[in-house]
Amino acid sequence: MKIETAVLLHNIRSAFNVGSIFRTSDAAGGSKVFLSGYTPRPIDKFNRVQPAITKTALGADKYIPWEYEKDPYRIIAKLRAEGWHIVAVEQDIESIDYRKFKPKNKTLFIFGNEVRGISSALRKKCDVTLEIPMRGKKESLNVAVTAGIILFSVAAKREK
Repeated sequence: MKIETAVLLHNIRSAFNVGSIFRTSDAAGGSKVFLSGYTPRPIDKFNRVQPAITKTALGADKYIPWEYEKDPYRIIAKLRAEGWHIVAVEQDIESIDYRKFKPKNKTLFIFGNEVRGISSALRKKCDVTLEIPMRGKKESLNVAVTAGIILFSVAAKREK
């Protein structure tokens, strides 16, 4: 089965995290990066290149298609109408361990703000919520690290 993956970055603060996720998405075979809310874009609304994204993406921002839409709900509705499975990555009482997740042939992974994560309203629009179990004292990982774990776990399943 062909598994196509894309990511939606909603309200990510750090341009460095955005650039890193572009690079990781490209490396893991992702098809597109969607940006929403106040997430920085590789080229801002004034048509200026954002150096922090370019620096950490190492050119991936030029290879992998991207799209900005302020409202994440519009992106979700559009992709759902095209048959995409919508997956939040967030710690939640209803989250499942990412290792138990079986991706559909078109899957969008949503990653949220570095501090607040993904709102419960946005999670309710998703088909499932995944989390990475934490074993140490810290409650979470950096969003770019989280994206790497999730995207490469799907890439490994794609190759089987």
